[in-house]
Amino acid sequence: MNIGFVGVGRMGANMARHLKDRQFQITAVYDINRAKATSVAAEVGCAASQDLSEVTAESDVIFTVVTDDNAVRQIFTGAGDNLLVNARGKLFINCETISPGVEIDVEKLVHQAGAESLEACMASSITQARDGKLYLMCGGDEETFRKAEPILKELGSVVRYIGKSGEAAKVKALVNMVMNINTAGLAEGLALGAALGLDLEMLRQVFSQTGAASRVLETDGEDMQNREHSCFFSAAHAAKDSGIALNLARSLGLDLPLARATKEQYDRMIAEGLGELDKSGIAELTFKDRSALRKKAAD
Repeated sequence: MNIGFVGVGRMGANMARHLKDRQFQITAVYDINRAKATSVAAEVGCAASQDLSEVTAESDVIFTVVTDDNAVRQIFTGAGDNLLVNARGKLFINCETISPGVEIDVEKLVHQAGAESLEACMASSITQARDGKLYLMCGGDEETFRKAEPILKELGSVVRYIGKSGEAAKVKALVNMVMNINTAGLAEGLALGAALGLDLEMLRQVFSQTGAASRVLETDGEDMQNREHSCFFSAAHAAKDSGIALNLARSLGLDLPLARATKEQYDRMIAEGLGELDKSGIAELTFKDRSALRKKAAD
């Protein structure tokens, strides 16, 4: 089985590395960042493709791990060069977090090209991608899922079939919406604790043993306290994903004030030049006297 990757940023590159370690043949990688593509290609033992159509030609299964709705539309419908050139018989597994409607549109286009597609949304981070322990939520034709399941199990500790195309994307949007709300809430709790002069080590321990406990407390609490915001999941991506959930809510006539307020905070991070910090960087907006980082980004 020949495997290609489109998008070899933090997640895609580590997925490719893991499959290479598991003795899968990586035959093509592509990224709009040519230097990044060349570097990852050298690691996994293939060429860095100049064109998207080359990835399709060289691969039986193509993983896409790109940024957003527009990027997905471009790689599948771009004029002159896209993944659906001579795509008959290929399998596309789309791992990015995008709008459910785009997933449905892509599936239609892929089927028209005589190929198959599956969404495999990832509720995990860089370490899990490298170790093959992703949490994967899949949507699309169930027969296609069963075909892809063996390779997905090489990448994920949990591989869950959600339903038809677009359904996994809905679930992923809600996962990230709630995660982002929890992150913003934790930042405010720790910020208020600090302003009150409380010992934050003690406070985090109390949080962990009471109703304030959360997965975000485990992953981000210490980082918020220590101002360590090395990026595992960026503020820019948090804003994008909360936006997807809010768009779904608006389409149903629902008002989600917490999700809206959280997105506004992440939008503010982007505006202040902090969008590439980890989502834990939202604490820089809530703690008193934490202006140095924001001033530095502005300079």
